[in-house]
Amino acid sequence: QVQLVESGGGLVQAGASLRLSCAASGRSFSTYGMGWFRQAPGKDREFVAAISWSGGSTYYGDSVKGRFTISRDNAKNTMYLQMNSLKPEDTAVYYCGARNVGSGTIDRYRYQYWGQGTQVTVTT
Repeated sequence: QVQLVESGGGLVQAGASLRLSCAASGRSFSTYGMGWFRQAPGKDREFVAAISWSGGSTYYGDSVKGRFTISRDNAKNTMYLQMNSLKPEDTAVYYCGARNVGSGTIDRYRYQYWGQGTQVTVTT
């Protein structure tokens, strides 16, 4: 069992940067594949980025490639999402997920654990 807590969201203007954090409890964090997803009002939860247990493999959704960077620090049981050049269409609740397999995946149904989410709002 793992519990996830996101932080770092906020209200920013277009072009700004934010860094989200996902803090995990439990001793097995370093074995989990992890991911970031987001959900805007009235839309399905969308894949943003994923990372393998070691951080050696990363994946990004097309809409965030080149602007967002996913990383993790297993010593701190924490995953990050650095978001640069934010756009109004990035506005959403951002969720982190963990799965009992070491690889990340774009498939949200393959994550067993979820945080409560953190709101990101980007204004023009």
